[in-house]
Amino acid sequence: MTDDAEAEAGVDETLTLTQHLAELRTRIIRSALAVLIGMVVIIAFYDLVLEFLKQPYIDLCNEKPAGFCDPNLFIPTPTEGLSTRIRVGMYGGIIAALPVILWQIWRFVVPALHAKERKYAVPFVLSSVLLFSAGGSLAYLTVDRALEFLISWAGEDVQQIFSVSSYISLIGLMIFAFGVGFLLPVLFVFLQLVNVVSPRTLLKSWRYATIGMFVIAAVITPSGDPVTLMMLALPMLLLYFVAILIGWLVLRKRPTV
Repeated sequence: MTDDAEAEAGVDETLTLTQHLAELRTRIIRSALAVLIGMVVIIAFYDLVLEFLKQPYIDLCNEKPAGFCDPNLFIPTPTEGLSTRIRVGMYGGIIAALPVILWQIWRFVVPALHAKERKYAVPFVLSSVLLFSAGGSLAYLTVDRALEFLISWAGEDVQQIFSVSSYISLIGLMIFAFGVGFLLPVLFVFLQLVNVVSPRTLLKSWRYATIGMFVIAAVITPSGDPVTLMMLALPMLLLYFVAILIGWLVLRKRPTV
């Protein structure tokens, strides 16, 4: 009887693992479909999106003396036009599908949480979307300063002409880097809500957090310039303390056991 019980337990564990894998596959498929739909929409409006992404660079070239940079982007190979269009569609598709992706992540994690943590689903998704949008917007608004810094280091006798692909890669990665950086406070709040870490512990670790924020900003910043690094690290550090405050406000209302 003991052997039979152990065998049944093994079957149950296998079924549970299989169910988890099936759930993960379902979430991935739904997220991928959302990204695909977003890609189709972005590619359909590719010209408008490209003009929008080029605007910071055009504004920079217009405000600087003649010869500082050329606002016209070029395509060096016959295939780069297609690859750039696909790249823009992919970046835009992921951003457009972000609410769906975050919701699928939350729904996959929910079974492992208690009922009191599950109620934070909507705030989690909404705050993540808003913070990612804020980070991406900040990247878009500051990319001209990053380009100005990078161009100034090329030398006076160097003509600045960028390819469409290289420019799109830079601004796209900057938007993602800033967006992901701004999502860290959501993670800190979540860790506090599930009692993995306390607000007091995070507050005591502010020195390490400061160093960590600057290291993370330096690693994920695609341009590598100090202007962009500071523009990302300082808001991240501010949001770190905001996350501590939110965690403290929420946890103090919980009844002590």
